[in-house]
Amino acid sequence: MRVLVVDDSERVRKALTSGLHAHGLAVETAGDGAEAMKLLDSLQYDVMVLDLMMPKMDGIQLLKALKGRPVKPRILVLSARDQVQDRVDALNLGADDYLVKPFAFEEVLARINALSRRGAGEVSPILVHGRLQVDTAGRLARIDDEALPLTPKEYSLLELLLRRRGHVMSRGAIFEQLYESTSASSDVVIEVLVSTLRAKLARAGLPELIETRRGFGYVIS
Repeated sequence: MRVLVVDDSERVRKALTSGLHAHGLAVETAGDGAEAMKLLDSLQYDVMVLDLMMPKMDGIQLLKALKGRPVKPRILVLSARDQVQDRVDALNLGADDYLVKPFAFEEVLARINALSRRGAGEVSPILVHGRLQVDTAGRLARIDDEALPLTPKEYSLLELLLRRRGHVMSRGAIFEQLYESTSASSDVVIEVLVSTLRAKLARAGLPELIETRRGFGYVIS
């Protein structure tokens, strides 16, 4: 999942980035709406976490600018404004959810996951594929009810391929979903990630879950 955090507080940006990275999410940040618009014009994000009170271009102005766009991220407003009218205005302008500061990181993460599921048209947080179950809320994978120990990036790769099951994803497309555009890594890292994930799946009894389509990419059928 690719997340854009838009907040003029460096402390908030760093806190959210650190926490979301620890759960395997790709995170990019902007300090105001104008900076965010530049990123949104060049990249696609699954969820945007948006502050309302910012310099240059505030959150309300950004919501208005995005309102007519056919493709845009799900939007979680994270703001110190706690009046009912503030929530109504933001939701009417296209925000999908609203959370008042100060916040608990666990709730922000849960709401981001819920918005991601909604964007994918999923109701249940559990993805099931044969013997494999992936809890997207708890970010846990199990095979035959036995926990599968995964790193955050391995988990994110498994969830991504399960959400796109039946669709071949190129190495580059996977890299764009799992890593920031500013990452020093290249998409070669995806080969390593697929290899370590496959090894863990094989030890748990699912050696052929992830298929390689040579010249095209990877897929879970």
